[in-house]
Amino acid sequence: MEMFCNQCEQAAKGTGCEIAGVCGKQPTTSVLLDLLTLQLKGIAHCGVRLRKQGWSDAAVDRFVMEGLFTTVTNVNFDDERLLEWVMKGQSIKTGLMDKLGIQKGSDLPRSVTFIPENQVEELRRQALVENLLMPRPDSDLESLRQLILYGLRGMAAYADHALILGESDPEVNAFFYRALDALNDGTLSAEALTALALEVGKVNIRTMELLDKGHTGHFGNPEPTEVSTGTKAGPAIVVSGHDLVDLEALLKQTEGTGVQIYTHGEMLPAHRD
Repeated sequence: MEMFCNQCEQAAKGTGCEIAGVCGKQPTTSVLLDLLTLQLKGIAHCGVRLRKQGWSDAAVDRFVMEGLFTTVTNVNFDDERLLEWVMKGQSIKTGLMDKLGIQKGSDLPRSVTFIPENQVEELRRQALVENLLMPRPDSDLESLRQLILYGLRGMAAYADHALILGESDPEVNAFFYRALDALNDGTLSAEALTALALEVGKVNIRTMELLDKGHTGHFGNPEPTEVSTGTKAGPAIVVSGHDLVDLEALLKQTEGTGVQIYTHGEMLPAHRD
């Protein structure tokens, strides 16, 4: 099998892309995204234990958050950049293991003991040889694990945008570690996983509150505003996503240039004058 990617609703055969992604994703990219996720689980395993000892590190919190964001469908297809993320994850994980005094031979999750090769093709071969990327059984338990993971990825995107606007919550940061570490535990029951999935939803509401606070603090409260829904002749940039700060910056950079900026409903608040 060249790859196995089932990140999105467009997955081939409704199960997963096995040769190349229908989105254009290549096998190496899929491998790197999965291995970055593995590294984040390893960091989380160490982080949960260190937090019990009073440890905290804003830089590591942000890496976990941005790492999850990076693994969202179609966010990053740059293999060299993804390799950098995987290797940085290893550096962070090794540092946390040292703080805990963990020995390499200890009984630990694979996400902790995994040591990546430092070249894309070698890393892909390593992942295939060690069976790190094989499809998992089609079961309710695996569906729940994936629901939790994808929920965390989406929540991380909003948390990262909120952080850029100066808003964060230590409890939200701590939850990323705890939920990711739970995915290391293959013994969790359907009931436990369902409870965790519901908690992801609850924490996500808090994350959206942070983002709303950041947006209203920066842009002001939303007001009914008339906007154009047509198109104009000339060069244009189409913007998707939900990063209003990036869109604001783009609007300022293109002001007076004749370049039109088109977007969709979620981004329209940034057009407010």
